[in-house]
Amino acid sequence: MERKAGRMVTFDSVMRDLEAAGTAQNRKIYRRHGAGDNQFGVSYATLDAMTKQIKREKNPERDHILGLELWATGNLDAQVLALRLADPTRMDDDTLNQWAREVDNYGMADALGAFAARSANAHELGYTWIDADDEWIETAGWNILHQLIISGKLTDAECEALLARIEQDIHEAKNRVRYAMNTAIINIGVRGGGLYTDAMATAHTIGPVTVDHGQTGCKTPDAATYIDKTLAHRAKKAASQ
Repeated sequence: MERKAGRMVTFDSVMRDLEAAGTAQNRKIYRRHGAGDNQFGVSYATLDAMTKQIKREKNPERDHILGLELWATGNLDAQVLALRLADPTRMDDDTLNQWAREVDNYGMADALGAFAARSANAHELGYTWIDADDEWIETAGWNILHQLIISGKLTDAECEALLARIEQDIHEAKNRVRYAMNTAIINIGVRGGGLYTDAMATAHTIGPVTVDHGQTGCKTPDAATYIDKTLAHRAKKAASQ
């Protein structure tokens, strides 16, 4: 979506652009993935383009404030864009906790977790949220931890403790929390070394993980198989360089 030359970026102009870019087909798809009716149905390609156009003006202060305003609408598309414009390093815990309480689907829980993982207090938030008695907050918390696992910001000892927790709790956890826990096993396993052995042992101990994906074609990956495929792909790529 091309923005007209000289047009000022404001909350109202962005909301009008989002509404104009929505489609009935995308709304239908997003509903199948758990989104409610407060949405326009904007494609992620369009949201990517809008993000680039807005950030091209290099006004991070305005972008952060705009992100806060967009989130407050409760509109799915506006909230996705908000997570791309707001600055996670400027977010306080109270605001992030409030945002977490407002999440009502797994896609937004995943996105908020990835966003909060870049905040100053990500480590504590991740562990706090996985203890919440709420499917979406817990899912967001595990997604914070996913990012910290991938970036190496969790120690091997912390990863081992998470594996023990997953092994004990996964089959009794809430639906999308089970999926997030399964993903954590994968992310720990692909770190390699002793964590590979520990993650594979956990995956084999818990066996198949059942997740209800609703009316979508999504499937829950087998953690052990996924870990081995990922590491094999990395080795093949490294050998070809």
